[in-house]
Amino acid sequence: MLINRVTKLLGVEVPIVQAPMGWIARSQLASAVSNAGAMGIIETSSGELDAVRGEIAKMKDLTDRPFGVNIAQAFVADPEVIVDFVIAQGVRFVTTSAGSPTRYTAQLKDAGLTVFHVVPTLRAAEKAVNAGVDGLIVEGGEGGGFKNPRPVSTMVLLPSVTKAFDLPVIAAGGFLDGRTMAAALALGAEGVQLGTVMVSSIESPVHANWKQAIIDAAETDTVFLNSHTSPALRALRTVHTEALEFDHQRNAMGAFGNVRDTYFGGDLDHGIALGGQVAGRIDASRPVAEIIGECADGCEAVLAELARRYVDSPA
Repeated sequence: MLINRVTKLLGVEVPIVQAPMGWIARSQLASAVSNAGAMGIIETSSGELDAVRGEIAKMKDLTDRPFGVNIAQAFVADPEVIVDFVIAQGVRFVTTSAGSPTRYTAQLKDAGLTVFHVVPTLRAAEKAVNAGVDGLIVEGGEGGGFKNPRPVSTMVLLPSVTKAFDLPVIAAGGFLDGRTMAAALALGAEGVQLGTVMVSSIESPVHANWKQAIIDAAETDTVFLNSHTSPALRALRTVHTEALEFDHQRNAMGAFGNVRDTYFGGDLDHGIALGGQVAGRIDASRPVAEIIGECADGCEAVLAELARRYVDSPA
């Protein structure tokens, strides 16, 4: 059993957290994650707080398992009320991202919430630790979504952070299955965050065109946009995003397109569909419970096999 500080703090059976994708991380997906024994997350980055409130109410009908909320500071509609809003929803776990950990951590912790902050660099991790967070989500640059303009790969960033700080760490960026989860544990993490594979899942609310684009993608079929400004972002390679890949004059956010047309209408020709490099390893749309179960079981199997091969075997 994968029991550690993450499972104990979050109250989950499996140390896997679902990424908080805007408009996507709502009750349909998050409840499936929680019901599978992991941590479902509801987003607030869409800015649609009335809709988010309704999604949280649905969560309480769809699952009796723990779930959390994300505060993506750069994208919330009303930064002055977002903390009170989250506290009022009665959740016990929150992830904060896209901003300073000093802004909301104390207020959230004073209300009794467990707080993990997303960090893309060692320096950001230090700042979050000093702010008093309960744990870190260490996000490598190969992951999909919004990124630091100077990305660091998970293989470099994760062990740097876990060596420097003794806090529970959830690794994000490039994780999909038992082998990658076992690698995260070997590098000092105590759990993983899954994003792109959750977008491709059966319970994901995005249009089938987006899911198929992930399934069809090679490992080279993402683009890193906005390296000249912030926020940077990693997206699936399309004719639209490829034209922005080396454009260091425009801000790609201005070419994001209509979210509803892209996300739920399947128009990938005029919008940006976010996705990580791990898309190159995804070959089918699968149920969330299968994804989480195979990831956890596969991780245990890999760890056991490594122990047999390198520790228990005679010299």
